Amino acid sequence: MRRKTTIAHVGNIAIGGTNPIRIQSMATVDTNDTEGCVAQAKRIIDAGGELVRFTTQGTREAENMKNISARLKADGYTQPLVADVHFTAHTADVAAQYCEKVRINPGNYVDPGRTFKHLEYTDEEYAAELQKIEAKLVPFINICKEHHTAVRIGVNHGSLSDRIMSRYGDTPEGIVESCMEFLRIFRREQFDDVVISIKASNTVVMVTTVRLLVKTMDAEDMHYPLHLGVTEAGEGEDGRIKSAVGIGALLTEGIGDTIRVSLSEEPEAEIPVARKLVELIGSLPLPLQKEGNQERMWIEDDTLHMVLDAPDFETLQLKAAMAAGSLLIDRKATKLIIQPESGSKLFTLHSSLFTSLADSILQAARIKFTKTEYISCPGCGRTLYNLQETIARIKKATSHLVGLKIGIMGCIVNGPGEMADADYGYVGAGRGKISLYRGKECVLKNIPEEEAVERLLELIESTYHSPSGC
Repeated sequence: MRRKTTIAHVGNIAIGGTNPIRIQSMATVDTNDTEGCVAQAKRIIDAGGELVRFTTQGTREAENMKNISARLKADGYTQPLVADVHFTAHTADVAAQYCEKVRINPGNYVDPGRTFKHLEYTDEEYAAELQKIEAKLVPFINICKEHHTAVRIGVNHGSLSDRIMSRYGDTPEGIVESCMEFLRIFRREQFDDVVISIKASNTVVMVTTVRLLVKTMDAEDMHYPLHLGVTEAGEGEDGRIKSAVGIGALLTEGIGDTIRVSLSEEPEAEIPVARKLVELIGSLPLPLQKEGNQERMWIEDDTLHMVLDAPDFETLQLKAAMAAGSLLIDRKATKLIIQPESGSKLFTLHSSLFTSLADSILQAARIKFTKTEYISCPGCGRTLYNLQETIARIKKATSHLVGLKIGIMGCIVNGPGEMADADYGYVGAGRGKISLYRGKECVLKNIPEEEAVERLLELIESTYHSPSGC
């Protein structure tokens, strides 16, 4: 049964309550490019997207949202537009006048960008920091009230502030508190058109933290709708499976009112995948004893067995990942065997496909690594290089390094933080400039883009020792 929430009104749609689970995506073109933004938004909406988000780095981009909105409405596209704000609180104030919804990130709305420095606060000093947040947030809330603009409080594991990290550590409790600090102010100001998101590239962190957020909100009698996503999921089969594991684990528990599948592909490609996840919720097998001839799922010793059917293999991939997600993340099983239902049209496929699928799901659940792990962002108007071409080049050169984790980030917003779990990182640092990371440490700054992939490979070859001897 789906968790009951309050309803957030976002333009002409409602999120939460008994409303359908909403599907959304994010534009990847420069928000100053009105023509490009309008064309891409239309493709997202035509594919079935119900909200379209745009990055607004500054007031210029925020103000151009007025032109983008006007053009879309003139052409009959009335779906809500969302402004995505990082680092500059004033930009949120401007965007709230032109968009149906504004996303703000507690990790950098008032606090400075993350530097991984440990800060010491007395209780009084910490309280003073919270007062700074309130001083910035209340005027923004008033603008949103005036313009009937909804808000998404969007916490990213990769951009927690040094203040939160210093007091709570890199923990689900810290991620949740980063959200709750803001949410309590919204409630005091009696502003209810709020949607919450907590995202991470690590599915275990994402699922564990969202569950804790729900528990924490319930304890404080808050029941706001939730947006779900596995950020920097990657592309292709791996990105889809990782998203299905994380998002699916929560959807099957009745948690989630709107979703985005973040793929390093064209944004309209995200929509059919997200739609399929929503459609599959009611058709997933439940854990049963080993009996019968229909779809079934059971745990024997430490192994999750799944016998599934689907109209095609891609649907089977998503179905298996969704059904297994919660059980694997909770470590109720650490091995997985997937078989097609006897007599189905997938039954003739080679068994290696199902073994590979099981391995991919286990890797997405952070249990067993059998290939290189790529943590790559989907791109947005902040992206500073050709993301898809770069990912392809890096994958071609490193896909043999089993267990290696590489972060590929279009900009600095979530880069070092989201890559904290990665061995190496490739991050857009400026137009035509790339910075390379080993773990959290930036080791090469502002390399010309044309040299950066080769320099990354040199860095890996000189310092990485594969646990498998590759």
